[in-house]
Amino acid sequence: MSDLLEEIKHRLRRFAETDAAGNSPLYEHLALKAAEDDAVASLLAAAAPADARPTLLLAVAHRLIQADPIHPLSRYYPSLGGFDGVDSETWPLFRSFLLERAEQVRELVAHRFTQTNEVRRAALLYPGVSLAAKQAGGKVALLEIGCSAGLLLGLDKFGYRYQCDGGEQLTAGPAKAAVGLHCAMELAPGATLPKLPKKLAVGAKLGLDRAPVNAGDEDELAWLEACVWADQPDRIRLLRTAAAAQRKDPPELMTGDAVDDLAAAAARLPAELPLLVITSHVLPYLPQRRQQEFVDALRGLAIQRPLWWISEEAYKAGLGYVLPGRDDLAAPEEFVLGLATWVEGTVRAQPLAKTQGHGQRMTWLAG
Repeated sequence: MSDLLEEIKHRLRRFAETDAAGNSPLYEHLALKAAEDDAVASLLAAAAPADARPTLLLAVAHRLIQADPIHPLSRYYPSLGGFDGVDSETWPLFRSFLLERAEQVRELVAHRFTQTNEVRRAALLYPGVSLAAKQAGGKVALLEIGCSAGLLLGLDKFGYRYQCDGGEQLTAGPAKAAVGLHCAMELAPGATLPKLPKKLAVGAKLGLDRAPVNAGDEDELAWLEACVWADQPDRIRLLRTAAAAQRKDPPELMTGDAVDDLAAAAARLPAELPLLVITSHVLPYLPQRRQQEFVDALRGLAIQRPLWWISEEAYKAGLGYVLPGRDDLAAPEEFVLGLATWVEGTVRAQPLAKTQGHGQRMTWLAG
């Protein structure tokens, strides 16, 4: 237990200093304090070691405060209408709130997973999916791994506006879309703006997840909302908008393992359609050995049918497996949009952009 507790406290500290710093004052504060508090940090030990992540503890707290919105702690949660900034009372209220509900916290930690459906990541993925679809020609099938509620599978129906250098704007997707996404796009030296289509020809979709979420169920949707950082309410509003749009044409979601059930998931999509496999901030949840096995499984699938892998991941967890040696892409807390395909067993891979994790910004790279 002591080794696991120390690892949990290390993860909390690292999350506060790298992920939350500059992005979420509330979560930065709570994670830093939790990293110094054995009683709070140990609540995460109810999860499997790989799942004992700061985001899970914060999501569980968010879900419980959703259920008790008159508690004084809600003053610090903009997602619940709170408007107080972090002060001397924030941590004591948070700590007592969790410890008074320790059994509920452990139960949720043991049976839930962090399942953020960050809709804005579709703006990062769309250029990669578009390029893969162009290379494939004709209709394609989308397979998202670690799909949660599968909201990113709606990326062909979203509208996109990219704010580029010099004030230029790049628009893509259908003109009338229920979900509209904005993303800043910078150009790396020597790069030119990508050409993005108004329409993608998608013939079939499937999501694979170890615990798929039904976004049409209010309780399940509330869990997805709880996984969004509480002081970023715009992300929650976008989540609800995408969930409402999805109800009109829900994709098929399959329960299974990213590696062991990959081939079975692909087999449920029409064999005549080129397969576009999407991963976004999923692979770090797999041990390194399983990350390599996932890429090996993709390679095996590519022998049977045309396959493209569009990844938006940390370099070492994603593109690094098929394009090694690119230290320029491996900066801490930096993510890379990558595209890989296999031709007669040989991989062809390229980085397309450097990205920010919640879809706010991307830097398009020279081809």
